[in-house]
Amino acid sequence: MKAEITQLIVKVVQVLQMNVGWMTWNLFLAFIPLALSVWLFRTRCGRSWVWWLGFVVFYAFLPNAPYLLTDIIHLIDDIRTIQSVWIITLVLIPLYVVVIFAGLEAYVISLINLSYYLHRIGKSKWILWVELMTHALCAVGVYWGRFLRFNSWDFVTQPDALLTRGVEETLGKQPLVIITITFGILVTLHWIMKRVTLGFVKQGQNSITHNLKHINPNTPNVR
Repeated sequence: MKAEITQLIVKVVQVLQMNVGWMTWNLFLAFIPLALSVWLFRTRCGRSWVWWLGFVVFYAFLPNAPYLLTDIIHLIDDIRTIQSVWIITLVLIPLYVVVIFAGLEAYVISLINLSYYLHRIGKSKWILWVELMTHALCAVGVYWGRFLRFNSWDFVTQPDALLTRGVEETLGKQPLVIITITFGILVTLHWIMKRVTLGFVKQGQNSITHNLKHINPNTPNVR
């Protein structure tokens, strides 16, 4: 029994060692646009050239967040490699779920921050169209990253290849189908997760207001 437990622990460690490197890196890239969205859209900094540079970098790195959806292909390879049903069920699948969810949540919160900024500057009517445009751009970015193996920094290191090969190979029938499907998935998941996220935020605000009212009955409601 002790030997079986030891063997199981060794397998778990091996699984983590196989995935922790690329998962950490991909999550780091996914959280770059999230951090930028807080600075760009939640602070009161003016739209200087530094702000616009940050805005461009934000959009260049934003596809890295939903890109984590495509990492499901690694799960398929891991399942083929790892024979233990218990490892797959209790370690591998939950690990992938957490990583993919974290990437999608970073994407959703980034767009929530962008929507907040548009509302603040009086452009609320643009929110839906900006979201749809962003989903479309990210669908293209995900395709470029997964199938053409481009990175966000290729906008600087090899912009000619990005614009020529990227555009040429995106206009084929199969790429357009993949991009369209990705766009539909992003629209659906964003719509669901945005409402869930905002629901949790509203619930948290109401809870804080409720607790403050016990301390100070004159505390106004949070809107």
